[in-house]
Amino acid sequence: MGSRQPPTWLQVFTQRKMAGLLALGFSSGMPLLLTSKTLQAWMTVEGVDLKTIGLFSLVGLPYSLKFLWSPIIDRYAPPFLGRRRGWIVLAQAGLAIAIFLMSLVSPTRGIERLAAFAILVAFLSASQDIAVDAYRADVLEPAEMGAGAALYVLGYRVAMLAAGSAALILADHLPWAWVYRLSAAAMLCVTAASFLSPEPAYRERPPETLSAAVVEPFVDFFKRSGWQGAAILGFIVIYKFGDYLIGNMTTPFLLKTGFTQTDVGAIQGGIGLFATIVGALAGGAMVSRLGINRSLWVFGALQAVSNLGYYVLSVHPGYWLMVGAIIIENFCGGLVTAGFVAFMMCLCSPRYSAVQYALLTSLMALSRDILVSPAGVIAKGTGWPLFFLITIAAAVPGMALLPVFAPWNKPLPLGAAQHEGAEKAEVAA
Repeated sequence: MGSRQPPTWLQVFTQRKMAGLLALGFSSGMPLLLTSKTLQAWMTVEGVDLKTIGLFSLVGLPYSLKFLWSPIIDRYAPPFLGRRRGWIVLAQAGLAIAIFLMSLVSPTRGIERLAAFAILVAFLSASQDIAVDAYRADVLEPAEMGAGAALYVLGYRVAMLAAGSAALILADHLPWAWVYRLSAAAMLCVTAASFLSPEPAYRERPPETLSAAVVEPFVDFFKRSGWQGAAILGFIVIYKFGDYLIGNMTTPFLLKTGFTQTDVGAIQGGIGLFATIVGALAGGAMVSRLGINRSLWVFGALQAVSNLGYYVLSVHPGYWLMVGAIIIENFCGGLVTAGFVAFMMCLCSPRYSAVQYALLTSLMALSRDILVSPAGVIAKGTGWPLFFLITIAAAVPGMALLPVFAPWNKPLPLGAAQHEGAEKAEVAA
């Protein structure tokens, strides 16, 4: 018998699992904006004060803590649809219900209930992310990694377009409550795709005990990275802090500066999203040329400098300045995504990737959702121009940690598990 021929690109893309990954990307991307920027826009239009809007980033706490229950999802399987799809379908059905519940509450008359429902959405979304990340790793063969990651990211970006740009434009013609009800219906439709997706054929035995699922991934990580592992974890928390700080306030800033919801939706959610995709693709190509370490240096510097566009816009408001600021900031954000995801992937051992990646992305979410919560208070106290200068300064601590574990003259950071992780991440970014 001859050796089996590798599948063609057409054969890879037309598999049933690929359609499932496209849908899973969509279901992962939608809840994030519905509890962050889109929710901020709704509250801004309803007259909620900046301090409360900034503090609402705390509803994303589950994204920062998902590593706590990731071993449970890795160890146990629901009694239907298998170890991965069972958890995914449960999370998606819950998300549809929770998003609908958000639509029943007014930001001005029920802010506490709105926060509670938003936290529930974030918890279910974070749980879905754990299962989806593990599913993606389990269901794809090595030759399918590129196509599978590309389709997943495409679905994720389409969801962000729907929950961001399209939602803001719809809100100029429909009540915000109906925007969220339509989003809940979309999430329910995506659940059907999870029923039709294949369950992975598992290559390795799952953890035999819950304690093994909890302890072994951490032991493995610190065995590879040593004492510098603490610096690596701290770096993950603060590297994109300046970017997240500005991202938490851009929508309220643009709306309060006088731009309409349609302006913000079309430019920030449309052109800005396209700039992010282009930046991520360019970043992936640059990572392969520069290596992960140098990419972290270059992209981190560009990320900080890109915030100057919003400083200029705050001093001289204008439509085309807004367009330019959004394009530059989103393009540089895409570059950073390429390098940062490659960095986190190369730190994960294949045997423990579900729990280790959940830990690393939880730390990333700690910065995105929790540390940025005072952003509204800072912006209100300093004014917009000084606030945007502060976001630039916030990038310095993360850059200062790079020499510790990611020297310029070495291609991979300390504690990297294998070269393949970085290569896969370039595609996924």
